Order: sequence, then C-alpha cells, then structure tokens
Amino acid sequence: MLDRLREDIDCVFARDPAARNRFEVATTYPGLHALWLHRLAHWLWARRLRWPARVVSYLSRFLTGIEIHPGARIGRRFFIDHGMGVVIGETAEIGDDCTLYHGVTLGGTTWEKGKRHPTLEDDVVVGAGAKILGPITMGKGARVGSNSVVVKDVPAGSTVVGIPGRVVGADAERRRETAARIGFAAYGLRGDLPDP
Repeated sequence: MLDRLREDIDCVFARDPAARNRFEVATTYPGLHALWLHRLAHWLWARRLRWPARVVSYLSRFLTGIEIHPGARIGRRFFIDHGMGVVIGETAEIGDDCTLYHGVTLGGTTWEKGKRHPTLEDDVVVGAGAKILGPITMGKGARVGSNSVVVKDVPAGSTVVGIPGRVVGADAERRRETAARIGFAAYGLRGDLPDP
C-alpha cells in the first residue's frame, strides 16, 4: 500500500512543475486527496456498502471540490491537476497514466441503467473545462483540448478539439518529438507549438 501511495506522489512530480517536495504534495494537493478517498469509497462500493461509500464520496467532494462516484474505476498514476469542478460519473473507467485538469466532466447522456459514462484508455490527457459525455472511448494516448465537448469515440493517439469535438491530429510521433523539444506545455500556450 505504501508503494502505491509513493507512486501517486511520484506521478505528481512527473506532471506538475510546481511540485516541490513530497510532504507538500501529500498534504496540499486536492487531486491526490480525492483519489485516495475515492479508493476507500470504491472499496466500500465493491463490497455493496453503498451508503458508506456515498458518504465518503460526499465528504471527498466537500473537502476537495472534486466529485468522483464510488462506482468509477480508476487506474494507476492518475493525476487531477487543480481539480476544482471535476466530475467523474459512476460507470466511467480511467486507465493508467491519465491526467485531468480542472472543470473536466466525464458524464452520462442517459438516465438508463448500464454503461453511460466514458472510458479513457491509458495515457489520456483532458484539458481544462472539457466535457466527455456518454459511453464513448478515448483511445490510448488521446488528447482533448480545453473546453471541448466530446460525444463520439476518439482514436488512439488523436487530438480532439472544439464543440462538438473533432479530431484534428493523430500523429503521436510528432507529438512526442514536440514534447521532447519544448518540455511541459499543459495549456498549449507556447509560441512554438504547432497549431492543431
């Protein structure tokens, strides 16, 4: 268990240049606190202790501003940067190494039972304010631009922007080369970035 907590903290250092030391990250990062409380809520939910799970989830939202339904499934090294206003629905599934920025919604589009929230495969990054709605799949390595509204599947390695979201790039190799050249650019505001 301690190894998993260390892994969570280390993933913050890998994705947030403002992270200074382990103590600060462990005590002041609401995305991390929401993840840890979600794990407890999800553990309760899986054991059919639904009311206690919802109480833990509610307290987590109250403390962090991040709402994660106890039924959501979240992989390893998940990072929510800033986090206020993030909503993750009951049937959402999030793979390993995914990142969400503030104001992201992984929401449903129906009141029917069953799968109604998105699936994010490994290494997906979702920009601030984006809404991913319905039982759709974001392919491995996909990127979602800030404030986009995505209602259709997105292929692996693609970039999607706009309302409604549309794929504007699917060149994962070019993206890796650009990232290696310029470093961290979470909000895409660097002048030497290619226009999607």
